[in-house]
Amino acid sequence: MKVGGKHYRTIWPGEDGTSVEIIDQTRLPHEFVTLRLRTVDDAVRAIQTMQVRGAPLIGATAAYGLWLALRVDASDDSLVRAYQILLASRPTAINLRWALDRVRARVRPLLPSARVQAAFEESGVLCDDDVATCEAIGRNGLKLFKQIATKKGTVEVLTHCNAGWLACVDWGTALAPIYMAHDAGLGVHVWVDETRPRNQGASLTAWELGRHGVPHTVIADNVGGHLMQHGQVDLCIVGTDRTTARGDVCNKIGTYLKALAAHDNRVPFYVALPHSTIDWTIQDGVAEIPIEERPGHELTRITGRDDDGGLTTVQIVPDGTPAANFAFDVTPARLVTGLITERGVCQASEEGLLSLYPERRGKAA
Repeated sequence: MKVGGKHYRTIWPGEDGTSVEIIDQTRLPHEFVTLRLRTVDDAVRAIQTMQVRGAPLIGATAAYGLWLALRVDASDDSLVRAYQILLASRPTAINLRWALDRVRARVRPLLPSARVQAAFEESGVLCDDDVATCEAIGRNGLKLFKQIATKKGTVEVLTHCNAGWLACVDWGTALAPIYMAHDAGLGVHVWVDETRPRNQGASLTAWELGRHGVPHTVIADNVGGHLMQHGQVDLCIVGTDRTTARGDVCNKIGTYLKALAAHDNRVPFYVALPHSTIDWTIQDGVAEIPIEERPGHELTRITGRDDDGGLTTVQIVPDGTPAANFAFDVTPARLVTGLITERGVCQASEEGLLSLYPERRGKAA
């Protein structure tokens, strides 16, 4: 992704060799600000406050967080402590645990003197793998866009939350096929759900699409069903923070309602995901995936730019009103048309996933 003519990933090692830099996503879309993470506590804070967000990027940040911890103390006790506090920073996205397990497995057999460099290298490889994975997801999803474009020209696509470059290291998951379709000269228009309560669609997805030149329109979260009823959506494509072994998908709250509307109107509903988002240890997403509950003020207050150009936060509910802020919901596999992965597109089912990941067949959960 280019910002101001310069290519950026969402996370990269600092030039000083002792830190990691990120884009502060809480400042978008009004300000583009980068931050430097110097300690494991900085990494935890960035994840918890959603300065970084999106399952793949959370994983990448956690990986570098382990490196930052080991730079201070590379002992076994330090590794255990850092692993635990990073793992607890957000409960729903499985990529967090996957990335931590990957770095831990690399460094644990080594002497403390070798762990820092190994953790740094493994974090970099993990980030490069994410970029390659998302690019492959884009290529596989592009085939679906081409099929629709040959029939009707412009592809009308609806997406929810932000599953683009900002949610990953680069490219994104759900947005990668959209970028590739646009770059290939296909007509594409994106209906962008605002995605309350944090408005990641209105603030982040719209910001990304605008900078890439992709035609788009922001809509209120409750508009999608209406558009589908009137034939104005050709397909829905979203990301996921955790996908079960049988194809249930957990994504930003409101995704389930979009899937229901799509099912009722016979609109294809696709989910784009990397291998790191599959949790092979669970089957029933509704029963088994922990759903994060975030602070109520994210729902009761909203921040935007005022007429004078300043950023203002206002309260939008009566004083003393309680708020329940569930961050995710689960869409059952039966409502998902297909899963778009780096290995191809499959049915949202255990057999569908195993057809792309046969090495998992026969393994215990």
